[in-house]
Amino acid sequence: MPQTTPPPSPRVRAIRQHDRARYDRSTIDAILDEALVAHLGFAIDDQPYVIPTLHARVGDRVFVHGSAASRALRRAGTAGVRACLTVTLIDGLVLARSVFEHDVQYRSAVLLGELRPVDDPDEKLRALEAFTEAVLPGRWNEARSPSRQELKATSILAMPIDEASAKVAADGPEDADGPDGALDVWAGWIPTHTTYGDPVPDPALRDGIPESAAARRLVAAARARGAGPGAAG
Repeated sequence: MPQTTPPPSPRVRAIRQHDRARYDRSTIDAILDEALVAHLGFAIDDQPYVIPTLHARVGDRVFVHGSAASRALRRAGTAGVRACLTVTLIDGLVLARSVFEHDVQYRSAVLLGELRPVDDPDEKLRALEAFTEAVLPGRWNEARSPSRQELKATSILAMPIDEASAKVAADGPEDADGPDGALDVWAGWIPTHTTYGDPVPDPALRDGIPESAAARRLVAAARARGAGPGAAG
């Protein structure tokens, strides 16, 4: 697939496997929205840290959150501290005829920039709603909203989507045309799908409380996607 959108900066321009690079916001946003977990990288006193965290995109910003007592998050949100946020989705396992050519089908996004602390209570509330809906669409309206004290105890950082790039690998084995193509070794790919088990009620749940409709929808949708045939692009 030819890339027509130029990279927003030299720092996020793909050098290796540049044919897999994507710089358009529609591709980047879709990857950010589908992924549940991001890895946030930054350095404190010359010591690099990479923290796995839930994230949520709202328009042109990505939010991450944690405890207000987190020293790392406080430092990451300091003006002038550069950060990197990455997400990866695995779509399939590529099995080639040789071990060397094995690969994965994936979609990934990398964002560079500075993190801004979110202090406004209304913006914090919108960000927490976005986190909740990213994990389970529809859950925000089923559960109690955060209290003022809970908002105060939560640290939220925002990163603009200004410097970002994505990579998309959707091909199957690439050794059919070489000498390995004649080997009697099975080659192909195994599509991967995210699925969920049946919701498990809290043992302390009172009788008569119906199962979450949002949870039922999530499980049903994931199972429907997993039942479909896999294909390589």
